[in-house]
Amino acid sequence: MPSVISTDVLIVGAGVAGLWLNARLRRQGFSTVLVESASLGGGQSIKSQGIIHGGAKYALHGALTGASEAIADMPRRWREALAGEGELDLSGVRLLSEAHYLWSPGTLAGNLTSFFASKAVRGRVDQVKGEQLPPALQDKRFKGKVYRLAELVVDVPSLLARLADLAGDGLLAGKDIEPLRDGDELIGLKVDGREIRAQRIVLSAGAGTADLLKALSLDQPAMQRRPLHMVLVKGPSLKPLYAHCLGGGPKPRITVTTHPAADGQWVWYLGGDIAEADGVAREPAAQIATAQKELGQLLPWVDLSTAQWATLRVDRAEPLQSGLTRPDNAFLAEQDRLLVGWPTKLALAPDFADRVIATLQRDGIAPSHPAPLPDLPKPPMGVPAWEQLLP
Repeated sequence: MPSVISTDVLIVGAGVAGLWLNARLRRQGFSTVLVESASLGGGQSIKSQGIIHGGAKYALHGALTGASEAIADMPRRWREALAGEGELDLSGVRLLSEAHYLWSPGTLAGNLTSFFASKAVRGRVDQVKGEQLPPALQDKRFKGKVYRLAELVVDVPSLLARLADLAGDGLLAGKDIEPLRDGDELIGLKVDGREIRAQRIVLSAGAGTADLLKALSLDQPAMQRRPLHMVLVKGPSLKPLYAHCLGGGPKPRITVTTHPAADGQWVWYLGGDIAEADGVAREPAAQIATAQKELGQLLPWVDLSTAQWATLRVDRAEPLQSGLTRPDNAFLAEQDRLLVGWPTKLALAPDFADRVIATLQRDGIAPSHPAPLPDLPKPPMGVPAWEQLLP
């Protein structure tokens, strides 16, 4: 029978949110065990576009929202961590782009007055031209306007690798998770038969949290899924582009990020409005055809004749909201020793960790220095979708 483990905080779900929290806790002297049933970051994290939003896209309709307030400080915190000077030392993580851009086709350039007046973007947006343009837009046929946002784009695989390093000996691969109780009190979890006792238990497993709550005989907090149908395109003619392309509504018409493939080519990863409601309803072939038409209209000088195409369905897991709206902040619910949460966006992982740490401080939970951990089986790293779908 495996030995009993005691730890300060037991975390289930090793996406960026769980890994970031784990690293923050360890830096503060807490002992932790972080359990992952599949691969590190293999759910929503590895499928994200890597954009560290500062709230700009949420202000496109001209009003300051709760989301743009909550998320406004995230790029600064991430930049400090990436420089090795923040709440975590993420030096060595690959930064794909120092900025994200807002790209307005010529017909829409006059519709941005209210957007630039928004508190969310004031003073943090600069128009760029000529050689300052993203490489993919440096063509004489490009007629739109481009604005540089004070945001950034990280390489999620290298981020996951660094956060895994910061996890030290605390990572545990485990599929069968059951409650560990003392009478009616939840005191830990059984992971593949191994008892792990903890002062606090955090569920940060994204879409997997619903099944974990069911295993604990709980139905709250309720979860919602907001699906996406993303498009991947890989080809020798692609150049880096990290931008929201404006449409006529409050959401970007298309959001493009560019990622390095193992064979040295670039992959464009397409989200935004194209990946939402109408895109979710399309079959993959129809979604690819829609993306081909969009890129053909927006970037007619890009040769896509030899490109490879694929689509990827993503379920964003979040706390249930009325009307399936997007939550404005990281979310955390408490029930005795159990903390359940979702960061709701990659950029908000630091906010999620803040909320957990605040509850520990409020409840007087301090590092207890339990016995060293035994050698634990480790989960593998998640593999980017483009390496699986576009070999």
